[in-house]
Amino acid sequence: MNQAKPSSHPAHDHGHDHGSHAQGAAAPAASACSPAPGASACCGCSSDPHGHGALPGWPRIAAALLFAAGAEAAHWAQYDVPGMLLAVAAIALAGLGVYRAGLKDLARLRLGIHALMAVAVTGAFLIGQWPEAAMVMALYVAAERIEDGAMERARHAIRSLLDLAPETAEVLQPDGSTARQNAAQVPLGATLRIAPGARVPLDGTVTRGESAVNQAPITGESQLADKTPGDALYAGSVNQHGELFMQVTAPASGTLLARIVHAVEQAQASRAPTQRFVDRFAAVYTPIVFVLAVLLALLAPAVLGWSWAQAAYQALALLVIACPCALVISTPVTVVSALTAAAQRGVLIKGGSALEAARGLRVIALDKTGTLTTGNPTLVAWEAVGSAAPAHAAALAWQLASRSDHPVSRAIAQGLAAEAPPTNTVQDLRALPGRGVEGRMDGQRHVLGNLRLVREMQLLTPALEAQLRAHEQQGRSVTLLASDSTVLALFAVADPLRTHAGEAMAQLQALGVRPVVLSGDNAATVAAVAAEAGIADARGGLLPQDKLDALGALQREHGPTGMAGDGINDAPALARADVGFAMGGAHSTGMAMETAAVVLMNDDLRRIPGTLRLSRQAHAVLWQNIALALGVKAVFFALALTGQASMWMAVAADMGVSLLVVANGMRLRWWKGI
Repeated sequence: MNQAKPSSHPAHDHGHDHGSHAQGAAAPAASACSPAPGASACCGCSSDPHGHGALPGWPRIAAALLFAAGAEAAHWAQYDVPGMLLAVAAIALAGLGVYRAGLKDLARLRLGIHALMAVAVTGAFLIGQWPEAAMVMALYVAAERIEDGAMERARHAIRSLLDLAPETAEVLQPDGSTARQNAAQVPLGATLRIAPGARVPLDGTVTRGESAVNQAPITGESQLADKTPGDALYAGSVNQHGELFMQVTAPASGTLLARIVHAVEQAQASRAPTQRFVDRFAAVYTPIVFVLAVLLALLAPAVLGWSWAQAAYQALALLVIACPCALVISTPVTVVSALTAAAQRGVLIKGGSALEAARGLRVIALDKTGTLTTGNPTLVAWEAVGSAAPAHAAALAWQLASRSDHPVSRAIAQGLAAEAPPTNTVQDLRALPGRGVEGRMDGQRHVLGNLRLVREMQLLTPALEAQLRAHEQQGRSVTLLASDSTVLALFAVADPLRTHAGEAMAQLQALGVRPVVLSGDNAATVAAVAAEAGIADARGGLLPQDKLDALGALQREHGPTGMAGDGINDAPALARADVGFAMGGAHSTGMAMETAAVVLMNDDLRRIPGTLRLSRQAHAVLWQNIALALGVKAVFFALALTGQASMWMAVAADMGVSLLVVANGMRLRWWKGI
């Protein structure tokens, strides 16, 4: 029996892609207040998403409010002409763009807030309520400016992460000196010096030096990460005490930091189910209220005995409060804040749909290797079988293992490095998904695979099976080297459980979510690892199709089911799951990260129950905002129908509730439960 010495620095695979969204620089975020097609356009953002012109600045708004107050005073003192001039000046200063946009919307039969404001202001002037018309417009534009600023901060908070990466880098020159260079112009393959206390400007791999690095802004890790040659460095992380040299592996536009920002902004542009519902509701609600206001103006004199002027005034107040702004804006600001909070803690949620779906999960299925375990397995023991020469078997196994990117193969290749032949002569190398790898050496086919593969080849003997059981009962995964006619060697690999796996599983169970292990490893090893993590339901020996079938059975039996994985073999199950969670660390594959709806950038399994808690909290805030918006409108509808509403009170209440729902949604940016 040969005892393999564990390596202190397991090899890391940094060459994988993190998904197609990694290409190119971070794009500008889509406007979170842009309505869906057919929905009522609500807010007059300064970014002008609806073509309504930019909002005026604060000096003009302040002057408009003063003129509107002057118009109120003149009306009270019965100076009608000066008061009317002041009212016109107030509207011209603050609301001319809104008024023009409203007239255009009316011409196109689009009943958005600008159309409602144009009708209200025109109607107020026609019935002699010009001071209220001025005050309504000035208050509306002031509140819209405040709301717009709040929404911009909510939408673009994630972009502040880009400021973490320095603009310049110390590039190593051929003569050994360093020169400052713009980070955006540093070519791939260049060597950079990272001084103690300096921020890392680009993504790369450590080539020389040892240090601890704070990469919390990128991965959300609370602990410092030790870095040695071969380890990955991420732009924006902070070198602590030792000098490091790194080789650049990604341009400035393709760093992990830039990809996170770009992916979150793409997610912010997608619309959550609740948001789509609100948009559809607003598109129907606004015309209905407009018709109700017209009916109130026409029927109130006959039915309620009001004067025509009173009926018209109450109808105009009803139009002002009917604005769906607070309702429409209540969902995007909440979703954007939740996505931003998650990204700042190392969890990349790809859109509002994934965020909302997570709260309904009843089961989380987890892969074992690289998900429940660290994905850094170590070869702990190996032995030749039968008459096979140990040196020859080791050389054959190394040649196959070194050509595979599977974590177990990497562990075997590293453990057998001392036995490596001068050259790798493997031909016709082919992956056997869920089984292992095969290739031709010395003109003969050899395989390096799991128990399933050897059993299919009918090479398993009782004696060999007994040897395998002894290792499996210790939680080891056993890989076998075989030719077409016999097994040549076995290799036992141990992959430690992730540090917080047990805690994460306990949190899932406390949330009422059942964890299940679905693994391609042998059943005994899977059961041992699952028991260590506190998981009762463990299923081993599963091919990719078997995982897919098992996931479907869990969905039918228990309802919405999530899947957590890190490899190519997990991609089909990640795609089929109601919410897929991909491990985003050094060993995850680009396919898994691209397929999954949620990426855990720091591989911390506690982020899975954290995401579920965030989803439930976001859902609660969404419906708090919807109830608040509709509740205030219901109160003012009642006031208008009883003749007690006023226009300035209506606009103050409407914009006030808009600001309240924005503030309530933005609370999620600082939520610590994930």
